[in-house]
Amino acid sequence: MRYAAAEKLEIIRLVEQSSLSVRRTLAQLAIPRSTFYCWYDRYRSHDAQGLEDRTPAPRRVWNKLPTAVTQAVLDLALRESALSPRELAVSFVDQRRYFVSEASVYRLLKAHDLITSPAFILMKAADTFAPPTSAPNQLWQTDFTYLRVIGWGWFYLSTVLDDFSRYILAWKLCTTMTASDVSDTLTIALRSSGLERVRVRQRPRLLSDNRPSYLSAQLGSWLAEHGMTHTRGKPYHPMTQGKIERYHRSMKNQILLENYYLPGQLEQRLVEFVDYYNLRRYHESLNNLPPADVYFGRGQSILTRRENIKLKTIERRRRLHHATAAATSTQVDQTLS
Repeated sequence: MRYAAAEKLEIIRLVEQSSLSVRRTLAQLAIPRSTFYCWYDRYRSHDAQGLEDRTPAPRRVWNKLPTAVTQAVLDLALRESALSPRELAVSFVDQRRYFVSEASVYRLLKAHDLITSPAFILMKAADTFAPPTSAPNQLWQTDFTYLRVIGWGWFYLSTVLDDFSRYILAWKLCTTMTASDVSDTLTIALRSSGLERVRVRQRPRLLSDNRPSYLSAQLGSWLAEHGMTHTRGKPYHPMTQGKIERYHRSMKNQILLENYYLPGQLEQRLVEFVDYYNLRRYHESLNNLPPADVYFGRGQSILTRRENIKLKTIERRRRLHHATAAATSTQVDQTLS
């Protein structure tokens, strides 16, 4: 029911002059306390004119980000301009132990004109491989890609990626694309994974495309010697190796921003990117965990810690909201008394 300004003023006078408490008086008048306190605040601030109907203003949101947190998120976004809103949200939770959602970060960045569209084409891998992997070192994906060094020509990057965790196990910058280059990269992968020294019931299965180096008898003999089986993707269907294709696309989006005049410069940049990709890049498909945390089994403990941070943050905001609302209510009661 809507009340005219004169009626609101009369109700305020009734409550002020009543011998009963504010709660009991309002109960008899069938007026909610929150409505009365809103009227009374407007009356104290603007006299009777403040009781006129006006466009409703948004009420205080209990889960709104505090000003200090908002500024901290903006500072992080300016420092880490390459991160997406999703990556910024996860990074903020991990660094500051304070929960902010991806949606809140996106709205905040959009309001400050800090959202930019990617200047490259995104390529999405298939959701699962048939049959999907359920643990590290069940399936390794491998592929070559091309990188150019000015004055030296084209180099070929051979990479081995763990399908379950997307962890980069090994890479090698080559001048050719032979079976020896593939086996050398796989040797590095076996060494970095520890499978070179440990006996396991089943060795990783290798997934590749159908280029000649992967079809050669030399590679087949090397795989048989090391107890590994080989699966090849469907011809003219690169989505079969979608994860490593997507990795190469992400890598080139960063690597190709610079020119390289020596192979050593390119190798150093690859070292830096692989380190970032494995240890610090949050993957949406991995529940916003870096590949290394999934590969080495740290993922569940990190997800549990993040969930606890989220619950504690929400509870902290709720207590702050209740305390603010109680203080406002007490102030009004004291004024009426």
